[in-house]
Amino acid sequence: MTASTLARAVGAPARSGWRTPLLLGGLALAAVLVVVALLPLDPVANDLSHRFAGPSAAHPLGTDQLGRDLLARLAMGARVSVGFTLVALALCAAIGTATGLLAGWAGRAVGQLFQRVVDVLVAIPAVLIGLVVVAASGGAPGTWSLLVAIVVAGWTPFARLTYQLVVRERAREYVEGAVAVGAGPLRIAVRHVLPNLARPLLSHLCLRFANVLLTVAGLSFLGLGPQPPTPEWGAMLADGRQFLFHAPQLVLLPAAAIVGTALLVSAFGRVLEARWATGPSGQF
Repeated sequence: MTASTLARAVGAPARSGWRTPLLLGGLALAAVLVVVALLPLDPVANDLSHRFAGPSAAHPLGTDQLGRDLLARLAMGARVSVGFTLVALALCAAIGTATGLLAGWAGRAVGQLFQRVVDVLVAIPAVLIGLVVVAASGGAPGTWSLLVAIVVAGWTPFARLTYQLVVRERAREYVEGAVAVGAGPLRIAVRHVLPNLARPLLSHLCLRFANVLLTVAGLSFLGLGPQPPTPEWGAMLADGRQFLFHAPQLVLLPAAAIVGTALLVSAFGRVLEARWATGPSGQF
């Protein structure tokens, strides 16, 4: 996909810079999400006399099957789901970047072995990894089991991309010049090569956010994530599915939160990718 195609996909010409309607709208939605996530609401307080209540001044989005405020649960779910996704994504990026950097600098034989191992790991579904991790932890699902499963399944795309970028950078003149003046491999890799990988890795980080968020929600939907009464968007979907026809908001609201957040960050990543691919001399 070309840079111009990417830019058109997010609703702006290739060289329109940062002020695209999609990006500005996304930033506005992000601000709303942050404000909602920080509201001092109680997501576990219940009132069985107000089960499935509609929107009101006391409950702007209504209540669930236990009389709990849906806005409060969505707000706390944003902290849990998005915060957990950011932590898991940071670990995936750190492990994958370090592994790919070492493999790309170790030579052709190690690089080929590394690619074969990554290909095998990519073929294993995250759900299967989550089930194995839960079984290995004694059958107790929870935050730590989910985090391990996400990291085990999610570091490989970063490692593969980093490896490809390192192999490309090793052939550039500045690396040959650093070798000629006697710089060691570690210094060249960390001080010279790694900073040049920051931009593509950052845009890839934003694009991977949606995948990790959906994986977190999917595993939580299956009961492998944070346990009740902690609200999490995927777990809220699982709780509300049995009331889909009686109270569809119990499913539609967390689903909209998951999809909207994923689309927002993915759009931002595409804008970054298009901007850095077409900007003059690769600069802002």
